[in-house]
Amino acid sequence: MSKYKIFHNPRCSKSRQTLQILKEHDCEVEVILYLETAIDESVLVDILGKMSLSPRDLLRKGEQEFKENNLKNSNYSDQEIIKFMIQHPKLIERPIVLKGDKAILGRPPENVLELI
Repeated sequence: MSKYKIFHNPRCSKSRQTLQILKEHDCEVEVILYLETAIDESVLVDILGKMSLSPRDLLRKGEQEFKENNLKNSNYSDQEIIKFMIQHPKLIERPIVLKGDKAILGRPPENVLELI
């Protein structure tokens, strides 16, 4: 059985709900507290590729860091956006669940059922 990975923020209700769904389905889950353990740039690029998303698609636009860094400015390249996300992990939308070569955003949490 493949192991699931969840990029998790325990303070986020959607993240907690997604993790609960995985546990209810007896999934073996590795919990990555991405706000405490930095995400490597190559991992973030890999996740974006698995989700077929651009970095902007995975930005949390309501965060203070988004506003402070004027990330609505469309002149930033994908690489620059990724660098901001690495420096300020709160900017990364959550939760992200990975299994093998697939990844999904747990918004809504029931999205994770597509990986189970």
